[in-house]
Formats: sequence, structure tokens, C-alpha cells
Amino acid sequence: MTYVKVEIASQPECWRLAAKLADSPGLPVRGERVAVVGCGTSWFMAKAYASLREQAGQGETDAFQASEFPPNRRYDRVVAITRSGTTTEVVELLSTLTNATVITADGGQPAAALATHSIVLDFADEQSVVQTRFATSALALLRAHLGEDIESVAADAEVAVRLPLPVHPALADQITFLGRGWTVGLAEEAALKCREAAGFWAEAYPAMDYRHGPIAIAGPRRVVWAFGEIPAGLPDDVEATGASFVHSKHHGGYAALGSWCGGRAPLDPMADLVLAQRVAILLATSQGLDPDHPRNLTRSVVLT
Repeated sequence: MTYVKVEIASQPECWRLAAKLADSPGLPVRGERVAVVGCGTSWFMAKAYASLREQAGQGETDAFQASEFPPNRRYDRVVAITRSGTTTEVVELLSTLTNATVITADGGQPAAALATHSIVLDFADEQSVVQTRFATSALALLRAHLGEDIESVAADAEVAVRLPLPVHPALADQITFLGRGWTVGLAEEAALKCREAAGFWAEAYPAMDYRHGPIAIAGPRRVVWAFGEIPAGLPDDVEATGASFVHSKHHGGYAALGSWCGGRAPLDPMADLVLAQRVAILLATSQGLDPDHPRNLTRSVVLT
């Protein structure tokens, strides 16, 4: 078994542990103007949290790739998400800030030393190059800090690690992931997992924007997988192309299949991401690829 399979399966417990850190010093206070930064997977978690925080009325919240942080824009607090704590763009940005909080898996690395506050999720660190449980644990922590019930989310994830998968590698040539609001970040992360782990053609878009061009690639042997709320009429538009539509609330999705969800309520979108992670790993192993060590990737991007 690969490391990443074990790490994916361990997410429910990691999320529960992360939720216990919800009162950690340095997390955003209601009313603060906040920026959240990261690279790759961490950036997608930042985008999800930024949307959730604003939706909760906690204050203006922006998300940036660390390399694209606007240096002349003022924030009360910057939150950086970095598994390794060594990523060049994050470390360089932190060296310029005076009020930053880092969420990391390794408190002994430069990011933690440069930050005003650091929250260490060492229990969610990973041996695989491909990120899964650290990133979702960081989002679980931030959701818990917003007052969300992570126990119910973790319970959904326990279901997700056991469910049959809605996509089979022999039957799919391409997947497009869709989201709305905070789940746009989850859709982008799901697509990245397929590209990273399996070199598989996967894309991601806001669900409302999908019909403004990207639907042109939909067709037989292609899948459109939506997280969270979906626009009215979208399932019919997708299925008219011959593509398969996957969504936990849709009649063609897995919630309607008794052997999948057993009549239970739709999964939390973060638990749905667990299913997408599992699909990405299956896409890799079915090609004989090692998802723990994808080609052209390292655990951290450290530039000279």
C-alpha cells in the first residue's frame, strides 16, 4: 500500500485533532482584515477558507498565491499555510511581514521561525510528496475556528474512505471538477490531485462559469464532478453532451445509489474531496505510477 492511501484514510482523525486547536493564538479575530496565502494545494485551501470566513460575516478575507501577494495592500493579519515550512515564496513573504500566523506540519523550519505565531499540525504531516491530509487538516482547523462542527464533517469522511468510487479509470478519459463559493477551492484541489498523482487530464472551474466555454470539452467518457451547491439545469446540460455528472445530491450521483450512501444525507464537500483524492490515486496506480513520488515533483519547492 502507498503512503498516500494510508494518509487519505487517516483524515477523519486528523480533522478531529486539528479542530482541538481552534482556539490557538494567532488565528483571525472577527472584524480583522485578513489575507491567507499558500502555494499549490495550500493556496486552494486558503481560497476555501477566505470564502467561508467572509460568508460567516467574520471580516474581509482575501487569498493569494504567496508569490502574488500585493505588497502595498494593508492587512491586519496574514495567515500562511505551508506543509514543509520551507517553500521559497512563503518564506520570502514572511520575512517582510510583522503580523503573520503560519499553519505548518514542521515547527522547526524557517516559516515558523519567521512568523509571529505558528500552529503546528505535525500529526498531519505526510511521507507522500502529494498533499492530502495536511491541507485538509489545515482547513478543518480554520473551519473549526469559524465555529463549524468538524465532528460531523469527520463522520462524513469516515464514510467517504469506504465508499465505492464514482469514477473508474477504464471508463473515464477526463474529469472536470466544479464548485461554488468555498468549494471552488476544493474543485481546484481535486483537479490538481489528478494531475499530480496520475498525470491525468483534469480541470476545475466555478460551476456558474462552466457553461461559458469549458462545457465544450464535455462528451462521452468524460466526467463532470461538482462539489456543494450546483446551478439549476447544469446536470441536464452536462448529460446532454454524453458526459457523466457526479454530485452527491443529484439523481445520477452516488447518493442515489443505495450501496453507496445507504440513504444518508449528502456528504460534506470536504468529505467529497476525500473521494476525489481516492480517485486520483486509483488513476495513478492503474497506470503503474507511484503516487507517492510523482514525476517532476518534490515535497517542497525551494528555489536558488
